[in-house]
Amino acid sequence: MPRLFTGLEIPSDIGFSLSLKRGGVPGARWIDPANYHITLRYIGDVDHRTADEVDDILARFAYAEPFALTIDHLGVFGGNKPRALYAGLAPSEALNRLQASHERMLQRVGLVPDGRKFVPHVTLARLKDTQPEDLAHHLSQTGRFPPLSFTVEHFVLFSSKESVGGGPYVVEQDYPLAA
Repeated sequence: MPRLFTGLEIPSDIGFSLSLKRGGVPGARWIDPANYHITLRYIGDVDHRTADEVDDILARFAYAEPFALTIDHLGVFGGNKPRALYAGLAPSEALNRLQASHERMLQRVGLVPDGRKFVPHVTLARLKDTQPEDLAHHLSQTGRFPPLSFTVEHFVLFSSKESVGGGPYVVEQDYPLAA
């Protein structure tokens, strides 16, 4: 059974800039820059028939046009028990519309709604036993940076192998945004 999700690839130059934020956090398992992405909708483990239905509905998707995104800060999921360090995005109505469209389309093929709030981000590291003070120090040193902007011209259907997290991810299909 494939494990699938839809998302946006991160251009290599942006990935390189984000990779410079690596290091200096005890308990961090850093994600390889080749696996940086923005998840739009986690699908999970599905049978091949459902995977084909997902591909079919995504292939018929019509979205307005390419749009710009900006990565402009670092953040942490988990509060006092940090579990992930991420690069966050500036608010984008176009991205929110794209994600909401994915949610609606995937429910049409029988997937249950994703109950989590959409927080667009690029995971940089998975954290285990990392102290909040260590993260605060890291964020004070690397958290401020010039905005990193790029244009989204397509979205992809990713697959992943069951692993400890952080990839490897494979692009199964590419879907262009069209005006």
